[in-house]
Parts: sequence; structure tokens; C-alpha cells
Amino acid sequence: MAVQLYLASRSPRRADFLSALGLRHERIDGEVPEVPRPGQAPADYALETAIAKARAAAVHARLDIPVLAADTDVAIDGDILGKPRDADDAVTMLRRLADRRHQVVSAVAVLHGSRLETVVTHTDVVFGPIDERDARAYADSGEPLDKAGAYGIQGYAARWVRAVHGSYTNIVGLPLLETAELLARFGVYADRPVQP
Repeated sequence: MAVQLYLASRSPRRADFLSALGLRHERIDGEVPEVPRPGQAPADYALETAIAKARAAAVHARLDIPVLAADTDVAIDGDILGKPRDADDAVTMLRRLADRRHQVVSAVAVLHGSRLETVVTHTDVVFGPIDERDARAYADSGEPLDKAGAYGIQGYAARWVRAVHGSYTNIVGLPLLETAELLARFGVYADRPVQP
């Protein structure tokens, strides 16, 4: 069956989400440098990065197939917490998030020819306590090292989540409701739900 869209992401979670929705997609390279400017608002940074990824991937795409790109970031006190540099950085991030509310911001961009549409989704997450030993064990496991904010809510870090206000799938890396609505505006729909 024909590919419906390109996914400009190496994230297995985003690919799994699209597959679960029954969308036929192909991964395509859309890597760009991910460095926020000093003082840049998290939503502005996520949007700028998602658009840059879509444009970088579109160079390698067929013109008749839309490109979807996304960027997800964790923010606290106005600061953007990207992927940790190493395990020590992951521990520092996790300890900063402990017993606090933070925000997960995702931007999704769909580019088809000269047409570009975007959506930005915010989810508030409240963590309970995280002691030093647990943070260190989690960081040493390697799981948080490729994740914004140094955690994956779908893994071990779920044990620290006290509350989620907004889209759960946004925290995992792709807000599904908003993404499906955005793709529908381009005429991209799932043929059928995937059976478990």
C-alpha cells in the first residue's frame, strides 16, 4: 500500500504512534541542530525546531507526500530542559523536576509543497519526590539519556508522576488528537485502526 506521509523523526515512539493509528508512513531524515536561543520561549523553540525538521526532510521527500515533523520539550521556570548531556546532567534535571509542576510542549508541523500548518500542545505534569538514589539509578540505566527533561513517562519515570493535566501522548512525544486533526486538514486519514 502507498505511503501516506513521511515522518521526519528517528523516534521509535512517534513511529509506533502513527502505526497504531493505521497511518502508512516512511521515516525520512529531518535532523537539525537543537539549540534554543537564550531566553527563547519553550513553545517558540519547539515550533521553530519542528518546522526546521520538516523543511530539512522535505528536501529528500517526494513532492506529492506530506512531511510530518515534531519537537517535544520539557520546560520549568521558563527554562527548556533538552536531552541530558550525560547521566550526571540527567540526575540534575530529575532533581529539579522533583516535587514540582513542569510543562511538556510539543510542536507538530506538516509540510506539503509550499503549504505548512502547525499545532502546539501543552501538558502540565506534576512530579512527586525523587530521591538522589532513585534519580541516579534511573540515569545510570540509560533510559533518560535520549529524552527531553531526562525522563520517559512510559517507562520507569511513571512512578514519579503525581498528576497529568492535558494530553498524555504529548508527553510521550506526539499529541495524537492534535496530530490526527492536523493531518486530516491535508486529507491524510487512517484506512482503519490497527488490531492488537
